[in-house]
Amino acid sequence: MDGSNDLKKVAYYPGCALEGTGHAYNRSTKAVGKSLGLELVELENWNCCGAMEVKNVDPKIQTYLSARNLSIAEDMGFDKVMAPCNGCYHNLKKAEYDLANDPKSVEVNERISAKAGHDAYKPGKVETIHALDWIKKAVGEEELAKRVQNSLKGIKVANYYGCMYTRPRHIFPEKDKGPGSESTAKPHFMDDILAAAGAENVEFPLKTACCGGAHSLSDSDMSTKLVLNIIETAEACGAEVIATECPTCHTGLEMHQVRAEKVLGRKTNVKILYFTQLLGMALGLSASKVGVQENLSDSRAFLKEKGLG
Repeated sequence: MDGSNDLKKVAYYPGCALEGTGHAYNRSTKAVGKSLGLELVELENWNCCGAMEVKNVDPKIQTYLSARNLSIAEDMGFDKVMAPCNGCYHNLKKAEYDLANDPKSVEVNERISAKAGHDAYKPGKVETIHALDWIKKAVGEEELAKRVQNSLKGIKVANYYGCMYTRPRHIFPEKDKGPGSESTAKPHFMDDILAAAGAENVEFPLKTACCGGAHSLSDSDMSTKLVLNIIETAEACGAEVIATECPTCHTGLEMHQVRAEKVLGRKTNVKILYFTQLLGMALGLSASKVGVQENLSDSRAFLKEKGLG
């Protein structure tokens, strides 16, 4: 796929997690973008998208919170905003859908916007894209392959997308459009990107299985069991690494991998890395540059064995 010039410079919505537990994702995403000649312009004075907490209390207010971020992107002159977190990506896409289809959401958004002293966001002005869309469409596999300095050849990867990247289908109208588009049933953008960097993608049936991230505090045992199922399945498929593209999923997999060993006595050895960390190292960036040292899953010895880091 050829690169798209309209994605060379996009608005960047990091979201709350990337300034906290997902800092390595933030670091590696920015580093990869810079290495590829892409420009991210962070939204000015952005706010939380409403995550899961506000949505559970009042989904209409969550729609407003996400819509405000879209409004900021529009005011900054952008028609694309890139959100690398699955939760943020999902919520901004859902806000766009709700404002186009639900009069009550429109009413609440207009009322709170007026009270806050800014124009209410109108749907159709800004498109939300994921980090996978950004790299896949702005650069493309052919160009990525040309830029690889340290091939991921010999590294067996299970690509884990999580459940919010593709569900519910109706808020992602750009998916399932045939060749070149992402699939909600069997997503492949991360597979395509890492394959271009030389990785061996294993056939992994739990690409979009839930990791229980929303219940890590309320029902840790269930979350641990869901994560263990994902990790053990990845290992059974021959994976050495699980590549992630969501900070909540990534943190959940790392924490519950440790908890599964301590609480359930079930040890697993697969490493957990953001896809941007793997891609960054393939592009010649150091392990520290992409924040591998910030991960709970210590992959440094493994990466050195593979000629990375």
